[in-house]
Amino acid sequence: MAYSDFSLETLLLTFGLTEESDRLFPHVMPAEPSDWLQETLRLGLDFGLKSGSEKARSEFVIAPILLELERWSQEQQRSPFAIHSGKVLTADASQGLTGECDFILSAGPYTRTIQNPIFALVEAKKQDLDLGLGPCGAQLLGARLWNQGKGHTLRSLFGCVTTGETWLWLKLEADRLILDQDTYYIHHLPQILGIFQSLLP
Repeated sequence: MAYSDFSLETLLLTFGLTEESDRLFPHVMPAEPSDWLQETLRLGLDFGLKSGSEKARSEFVIAPILLELERWSQEQQRSPFAIHSGKVLTADASQGLTGECDFILSAGPYTRTIQNPIFALVEAKKQDLDLGLGPCGAQLLGARLWNQGKGHTLRSLFGCVTTGETWLWLKLEADRLILDQDTYYIHHLPQILGIFQSLLP
């Protein structure tokens, strides 16, 4: 079993989590996208979204948004973070907390292996956000377990499931998996960027 094998129901039952719903970012400040990001998404949205290909959405919609965050972080002289795409994060294979992650953000400078994972982003399968909730929650559990093994304690971890066009956020805190009551769409790009910025170190 691996992260991708978990449904939300299986995840909750296996690890004794409770599912809750709340507004996770009621006061987030929108962030204006750069001209580069707006132009890149303008060119990439039609191809990435209309193709129906998860790979195309990853390359032409999700990745540019993450690169925009890296540019912003450097300009603001924030603490460094690393973007890992398609890397394997093994926390506890016996519990199914292992497997390839679409995107993992980790605190600290880039290294070839994942260090200090703080955020998991999962591309929704078949453009169905619900199908991504189990894998994303499992990756957050894996990230927490990995951090604990390295002596890093985080009160909460955040994740997101996205089709590229639609974005749904979740938060793991203690034994609670909290799903955001608000769903964001790509035309809410300033809000999406603002949420990401609020979560970066």
